[in-house]
Amino acid sequence: MCGRSAEPHGAWSLSRQESGRIESGRNLAIRADIQDGSVRKAGRAEKSHYGKTSKQTMTDSNDLFSALPLAPKPAAAPVTPKPVAAPAAAPVAEQRNGASTTLKADTGDYDASAIEVLEGLEPVRRRPGMYIGGTDEKALHHLFAEVIDNSMDEAVAGHANFIDVHLDAEGCLSVTDNGRGIPVENHPKFPGKSTLEVIMTILHAGGKFDSKVYETSGGLHGVGVSVVNALSDILEVEVARNRKLYRQRFSRGIPQGGLEELGDVQNRRGTKVKFHPDPEIFGSHAKFEPARLFRMARSKAYLFGGVEIRWSCDPSLIEGTDTPDKAVFHFPGGLKDYLQATMGKEFTVTREIFAGKTEKTGGHGAMEWAVTWYGGDSVVHSYCNTIPTPEGGTHEAGFRIALTKGLKAYAELTQNKRAAIVTTEDVMISAAGMLSVFIREPEFVGQTKDKLATVEAQRLVENALRDPFDHFLADNPQEAHKLLEWVIERADERVRRRKEKEVSRKTAVRKLRLPGKLSDCSQNSAEGAELFIVEGDSAGGSAKQARNRSNQAILPLRGKILNVASAGREKLGANQQIGDLVQALGCGTRSKYREEDLRYERVIVMTDADVDGAHIASLLITFFYQEMPELVRGGHLYLAVPPLYRITQGAKTLYARDDAHRVELMETEFNGRGKIEIGRFKGLGEMMPAQLKETTMDPAKRTLLKVAIDEIDFEGTREAVDNLMGTKADARFRFIQERAVFAENLDI
Repeated sequence: MCGRSAEPHGAWSLSRQESGRIESGRNLAIRADIQDGSVRKAGRAEKSHYGKTSKQTMTDSNDLFSALPLAPKPAAAPVTPKPVAAPAAAPVAEQRNGASTTLKADTGDYDASAIEVLEGLEPVRRRPGMYIGGTDEKALHHLFAEVIDNSMDEAVAGHANFIDVHLDAEGCLSVTDNGRGIPVENHPKFPGKSTLEVIMTILHAGGKFDSKVYETSGGLHGVGVSVVNALSDILEVEVARNRKLYRQRFSRGIPQGGLEELGDVQNRRGTKVKFHPDPEIFGSHAKFEPARLFRMARSKAYLFGGVEIRWSCDPSLIEGTDTPDKAVFHFPGGLKDYLQATMGKEFTVTREIFAGKTEKTGGHGAMEWAVTWYGGDSVVHSYCNTIPTPEGGTHEAGFRIALTKGLKAYAELTQNKRAAIVTTEDVMISAAGMLSVFIREPEFVGQTKDKLATVEAQRLVENALRDPFDHFLADNPQEAHKLLEWVIERADERVRRRKEKEVSRKTAVRKLRLPGKLSDCSQNSAEGAELFIVEGDSAGGSAKQARNRSNQAILPLRGKILNVASAGREKLGANQQIGDLVQALGCGTRSKYREEDLRYERVIVMTDADVDGAHIASLLITFFYQEMPELVRGGHLYLAVPPLYRITQGAKTLYARDDAHRVELMETEFNGRGKIEIGRFKGLGEMMPAQLKETTMDPAKRTLLKVAIDEIDFEGTREAVDNLMGTKADARFRFIQERAVFAENLDI
């Protein structure tokens, strides 16, 4: 039985990592990682009780070895080793900043037995975030990416021409190809163990370390499919090889019996992997989202025109959606077709898309590209060996440089001196492009391969695009002239903005002139400056008293702001609150957004810890996603996490962010002696300034959620925002109907 109950996924997701385990929200249309204390990267968060912290600095006064004389060593005499006995526990006095303190006595619980050695696939199950980036929806679908990438490697190598993807009613996902099939004979280093079992159960076992087997491949470390095995409660592999069919089953990385030979087969070869994500890792309600799998499978077909991908899904999983239950993807036009489908009816500067590909013997250095310019914000999607690289890397750098050099060279050829001011930013600010490269043994940043680090990739892309782009411009002089003028206009606008006096903080305050509006910080530079967008004048008053005036600014908003996803441009421009916010930030919106003009390093949305506060935060996130996506991509947008409860027992006071945290603190931090008082905050305005500072605004003690855009499933991101925040009420109603059964702890 492969069936599992499933939980839906909403528009936003705030993933929290504490004590080594990630609790995640739903649909990663927009993802946020928790930041504790001073902001730090996801994956390194620690449990926070909004308590006080202290820092210890090593000085001569607390260096235990500073008083020892530096005497020369006597000649060492042979010493017979003796068993080492555990020292007796005793408190140690320490001198710190002139005051004497006592360190905790050694209780003996940290000894040799406390050092664990994890073997096999146990590290994967213990720390899945190290291998797939977490346990949220994005990580869940990364399992599918790991499996289909192996099939794509077979196709790119010329050994397979179709891949079949099927999602059944029980939530099991199958990926089948007609490649060579995983070897099944016993492995020479593991007598009595089939190669199939070695690949599935041992980390860093695979055929991609040596380029003799795969000239280019997405897999590098022999980790991917074994990680999928470790994180699946059911996994079954079928291999058709040498006209015989083999099968082996696994559960949570452990073989459930040996390799079975099922008999002879005709007209079949390749590998089939069928698996179900383990609810112990991903939660009892976790499930694959058909629409997301559909898009991921289709994107793979765009990336390699020589493969046909067949999609099928149980009809019961897609009722009431636009996702088909069956489809066949085959795109000989490759990335050009992909970009045309993505752009739709958008205005483009040139009629033709600049697209092309280069073939290389063996595959190393081969690449494909497609780029056009339009009236929106820059969007570039890149891939290496069919692996998405949402954070870009060296291949994207080469892509940008090649286009910039090509345009400037054409300007010199046509004696257009106005192009002298053009920079890479001007060329790419309105570009929509896709780039796919194939490189032997690429270097990625991290196991999830979000960013390419291979230095050679930049040179390969520059050299590959130089001549084709020169020919594209020379063969289409009218289109080239339009493109050059378009880019020069962007450059003129950038220079004009730079020459204009930057909106000073005093000017911003003077222009707003409304009581309770922007209370700016005193520093002039953006580095380290923070803008808190707070809910209401009451909360704004408390925040102003709690802030650090040197680098923290406060902008109160009255009520719920305009839903920009459903409002027209005229209504948006006439809205006073949005106008105040845009003016205070100073960086412009959409294609006029300029990172260098942003007046604050962090923009922090601070709303009440209730359903109304969540709604206001959603409206603000929608605004930034639609009007200032580069602000979000630049890592500037955060959500504050104010407490919901204040728990007091005697002189001890702690704050809980929600009901679950309150229960946890009651069980772990408070004993049975003395009366425990629990108070629930109705809103930020009810909190004393000192409380607000201690729990929500002090960088040393606060918790922040960093908002990020899921660049891999960019179509799903856009669709989720449109459905939940757009004008189509039926889409929201359908979303609620499909997921109402999973709603818990409603605050109504």
